[in-house]
Amino acid sequence: MYKILAADDEEDTRDTLCNCFPWESVGFTVVHQAGNGLEALSYLEANPVDVLLCDIRMPMMSGLELCKQIHQRRMGVRIVLLSAYRDFEYAREAMTYGVSHYMLKPAKYDDIVGVFTQLKTALDEAKDSLAAEAAEHGGALPGSGWGDPVISTIVKCVNTDYRTVTLQLVSETVEMNSSYVSVYFKKKTGMHFSEYVLKVRMEKAAELLKHGYMKAFEVSEAVGYANPKNFIRAFKQFHGITPGQFKNGR
Repeated sequence: MYKILAADDEEDTRDTLCNCFPWESVGFTVVHQAGNGLEALSYLEANPVDVLLCDIRMPMMSGLELCKQIHQRRMGVRIVLLSAYRDFEYAREAMTYGVSHYMLKPAKYDDIVGVFTQLKTALDEAKDSLAAEAAEHGGALPGSGWGDPVISTIVKCVNTDYRTVTLQLVSETVEMNSSYVSVYFKKKTGMHFSEYVLKVRMEKAAELLKHGYMKAFEVSEAVGYANPKNFIRAFKQFHGITPGQFKNGR
């Protein structure tokens, strides 16, 4: 099930939409309800979701401002905006922030089915595409975050610059706070960022050792370890044998 965060300051409207529509039948589940944009943003900073279902007019932070924050932080959340106002300017501004769909309130049953069926198809296709890409570059990760463009960017960064990559580097690449990226990566993939970097380095080290022409200290440097002893220790913990034993086929 893909996760939905619903944000609307009208509690009755929000509860009806969240609890009366059969979300599971279209492949979604509502994991949280927020009464304003600030509350929704706070939840998103600590709890990655797949879709934000959001009213445009809310106190403290409007739906449009929330969309702008999500867009600027590249949170990788699909957005469906709800509004009781037939205002083209709202819709046009919303599209500049990558909003997926715009629905008028009260949302009709058939409209919700149509919009979220399209969203599920798009999420499924993105997930399958990124999973195939990840398998090609270091293997698939546990978890369900492959439909997320931020995770895809981080994975590409690690697989390209595994020798020198850091959490700060990928955070700057995706333009997010490093603490948030650390939490986000773990929640989306089921693996800590440092664990994924280790995985990529150790698999690359094994690949280099298989060729047989590089010594352990050379492989150590090639995958980002200045101290060969630290490399040997990490390799043995990951593969269960030392680099020398691996190279000799033991």
